[in-house]
Amino acid sequence: MTATRLFDRAVIRLTTEDPEEDLAGFLQGLVTNDVAGTLPAYAGLLTPQGKMLFDFIVWPGAQGELLLDCEADAADDLAKRLSLYRLRRKIEIAVDPEVAVHWQREMGDGGAADPRLGALGQRWLAPASESDEAADTAWQAHRLALGVPEGRAELGDILWLETNAVELHGVSFGKGCYVGQENTARMNWRSKVNRRLVVVPLEQSEEKRRKAEYPDLGLAVDHLRVADINPEIAPDWMRGALSPAEPSDQSNG
Repeated sequence: MTATRLFDRAVIRLTTEDPEEDLAGFLQGLVTNDVAGTLPAYAGLLTPQGKMLFDFIVWPGAQGELLLDCEADAADDLAKRLSLYRLRRKIEIAVDPEVAVHWQREMGDGGAADPRLGALGQRWLAPASESDEAADTAWQAHRLALGVPEGRAELGDILWLETNAVELHGVSFGKGCYVGQENTARMNWRSKVNRRLVVVPLEQSEEKRRKAEYPDLGLAVDHLRVADINPEIAPDWMRGALSPAEPSDQSNG
């Protein structure tokens, strides 16, 4: 059997037995991307100041359910945080250990392209099985080779737009309000993304700017000033963002 399961990922299920409850509407008012439209979608849950708390991929489930493909170590914390916003709404939010996240580098049948970057490959959700084989090491190497950071170790406590959320399709500026939206929209409007996360060769990494390091891969994730980023080591998808640009004319919502 081909190794495809990402054991470092978990799935949170949002469900309700109330036919009048709107799960997408609930999540829509909390996260950075439009989850009422086409799914899967990459999104974040932020602090009121616009800093990243959690990142995840939102998938459609049966009968209006939503499934969050998230970092396994953060899953319980994410479920608890979302539950704080539930108040009296009849919504169940819990990690579902019966569902697993799978990935493969090549596109095939039955899955969807990673919403962040097509080159990341294909993902899908499936019932967890004892015969599943781990693909976490291959996934991490592939992801970092493409310069895509993820998870709390690499993204934590950084302004959402500094994680390259725009370039990786993790934010909507037209969907309306969400937690941290005001500062995020202001940064975009004023083109004030002064720092970015960049995957760099470990020997070129600045320790004081380093968020994570991977000695086996010879790579690190640094949080650098845009002016200090060497375009030669920036991934293709990021290079356009390193050039001065006019402020966006997209709606702040």
